[in-house]
Amino acid sequence: MNILRKKDITTVISQKHTKLKKSMNTFDLVFLGIGAIIGTGIFVLTGTGALKAGPGLMLSFVIAALACLFTALCYAEFASMVPISGSAYTYTYTTLGEIFAFIIGWDLALEYMLGVSTVSVGWSGYFNSLLVGLGIHIPEQLTAPLGVTTANNEKGIFNLPAFIIVMLVTTLISIGIRETKKVNNIMVFIKVAVILLFIVVAIFYVKPDNLTPFLPYGFSGVFAAAATVFFAFIGFDAVSSSAEETINPAKTMPKGIIISLVICTILYVCVSLIMTGVVPFKMFAQYEAHPISAVLKYTNQNWISGVIDVGAILGMTTVMLVMLYGQTRVAYAMSKDGLIPKVFSIVNNKTNTPFIATWIFGISAGLLGALFSIETLSEMVSIGTLSAFILVSVSILILRKTAPNIDRKFKCPLVPIVPLLSIFFCAFLILNLDVTTWIRFVVWLIIGFIIYFSFSIRNSKLNA
Repeated sequence: MNILRKKDITTVISQKHTKLKKSMNTFDLVFLGIGAIIGTGIFVLTGTGALKAGPGLMLSFVIAALACLFTALCYAEFASMVPISGSAYTYTYTTLGEIFAFIIGWDLALEYMLGVSTVSVGWSGYFNSLLVGLGIHIPEQLTAPLGVTTANNEKGIFNLPAFIIVMLVTTLISIGIRETKKVNNIMVFIKVAVILLFIVVAIFYVKPDNLTPFLPYGFSGVFAAAATVFFAFIGFDAVSSSAEETINPAKTMPKGIIISLVICTILYVCVSLIMTGVVPFKMFAQYEAHPISAVLKYTNQNWISGVIDVGAILGMTTVMLVMLYGQTRVAYAMSKDGLIPKVFSIVNNKTNTPFIATWIFGISAGLLGALFSIETLSEMVSIGTLSAFILVSVSILILRKTAPNIDRKFKCPLVPIVPLLSIFFCAFLILNLDVTTWIRFVVWLIIGFIIYFSFSIRNSKLNA
């Protein structure tokens, strides 16, 4: 049993049959990407990043964006060449072999499922802020993860709003992709409008004194913040997992990935510069749960702060929607290959979606978000994602040598420089994560290896 056995890439490309419905165009993919990227990163993690980097937070976003941009170019080449569900999992299966493909799929499960959980915690913070503004109070034990101390020194039991929103998102995705994309497009439009409103209003309150010193903790603070806010950019890879449901994916997938990433980077840099110019960065220790709306409260723009809360709620909803969508599509691809049980690739005849898989991952993500803190979840997501990005970049280098004549509708420019830069930036960000995150990740990988060698290696379709 060869753990390095590979799928033949020409065979994979020629497999056109799918039970999934094709309905996504370039516009939908760009909005899918923005829906995945703009959420907790801009509405929550900007506060955490500001405490580490100060006004230099904008540089942290640029560094994280560069890592993602180089990787996005690699993803775009693969997506145009192999328009099949599974994203990085499928790409790795054709280049590095089955064991690496399984681990990539296992990492993506970590990225997407914990990504949904992380965002649900941030969503809960803004939702509670909005309710308090309306005079509605939920018991604090039901708005904080298990064991976490609230502002009133009470211990959290179960983050109920976080769990409920994940269940609502799961319901929507299980209904069908057409309904999902319509809701996503509407909410993306609203949250981009809200971010632009924040920029227009808050820019008049920027004080140059707040921007000095620009790097209070030096570049070490900038790099540490970059490893944290990298979470803000993950999600663009979820666009590539919709390949089987995309019309003319060879052309539309690269456009969707790159355009959405560029738009989001510009918005992140503008917002981080303005917020640290309005509020002294050390004060974000008080505002970590909802820093963007807090900036406007600081300037007594309370009614706009309420609008920001609404925009954040909608914005983070779309992130959960796209993340959970990507999770189910990767699991669908792995199940079709026999690496995980068949139940994950059963497509409901009425909704044309992997209905059972959607609910398995939805309930799991909901419980994790209800029980764990946002810091623990976000760092685990980052290390899993960065590992997947590195292997995708390595795969591009290999495939350029082993299959140079395959039709590539989009070519990653400046190979091998761009893939090597992607590998360098991702590895650098991984090294800036703390030891505890590494230990948790190793445990996750050990569990994955146990599943692979006890089930996947024997049930793989390539084993036949």
